[in-house]
Amino acid sequence: MRQMIELQQQLLPDLLDVMRKRYRILHQVMLSDLIGRRTLATTLGMTERVLRAETDFLKSQGLLEIHASGMRISEPGKELLQQFEPFVQTIFGLTELEEKIRSYFGLSQVVVVAGDSDVSTQTKRELGRAGGQVLRKAMEQGDVIAVTGGTTTAQVANQLSAEAPLKTNWFVPARGGLGESVDYQANTIASTMAKRTGANYRLLHVPDHLGEEAYAPIMQEPNIQDIIEVIRRARIVVHGIGDAMVMARRRKLDEATMQGIEAEGALAEAYGFYFDRSGQVVHKMPTVGLRLEDIVKTEVVIGVAGGKSKGEAIAAVMRFGHNDVLVTDEAAALEIIAIIEGSAP
Repeated sequence: MRQMIELQQQLLPDLLDVMRKRYRILHQVMLSDLIGRRTLATTLGMTERVLRAETDFLKSQGLLEIHASGMRISEPGKELLQQFEPFVQTIFGLTELEEKIRSYFGLSQVVVVAGDSDVSTQTKRELGRAGGQVLRKAMEQGDVIAVTGGTTTAQVANQLSAEAPLKTNWFVPARGGLGESVDYQANTIASTMAKRTGANYRLLHVPDHLGEEAYAPIMQEPNIQDIIEVIRRARIVVHGIGDAMVMARRRKLDEATMQGIEAEGALAEAYGFYFDRSGQVVHKMPTVGLRLEDIVKTEVVIGVAGGKSKGEAIAAVMRFGHNDVLVTDEAAALEIIAIIEGSAP
């Protein structure tokens, strides 16, 4: 396919630019559901005059519907995007990024979406859509799926769907709550995923971080023991990845603990554990939910994280060696590749 693209570029040098432009327009309209021309032009960084010419063409092809309230992608447009996706992966160079990262870390699958979710909410939404697709393919009847909190896993929840109700599946929080916005807590995300797929869910109503004195009695509560037993039976774990110090502050750790984490070289946080550059766990605290030994023996571990700022953190967690799938974006993938190539002898 790449050879064909190179031949086409010799005959029609602007062909790929036109394809990219029209694909981006259709893709953005699909993500937005309904969008006005001015908003779309601003989002894509195009002039309204150029955009009008392209949308008129796409409408004439039956790929866009243009109403007084805005533009919406047509069913043929959706089908075209779906069929076009493998080709887009190649022309944007994402397939090559996926294979480099997959091979280096020994993962079963890597999915890279175009863009940088640090600066684009639409890229983060696309990251969620891709994560939802990976999760749907991984799920089997009777599965327990444990999910962590965070803005990216919340996007996965919002984009998740199922063709038929998953009546035998259970979604559970991987850990307790952070005390942050309820929309991004693991409990909320687990319940959203269950409701969107017709599955079941259980909640864990305890803080994520507990002192030693509080931890022991809570773990003796029959209701807590019951839900923890379910959580630790999870066949699939879906988790985000964060910067170590950012997450330490969000967890409201005391200053001495934060200084200790930083001194230990922590770069990344996932499932409540802190990892250094080599993927070693350098800090963990008593918490209700999944333990490190549970992660190690989980059958399918799916990490979903993106943004240029997360590249180093993602690479650190991948070096831990117990992820099966990584779903990320182009900006993070390029940072990961730079780290890989920089560490090569």
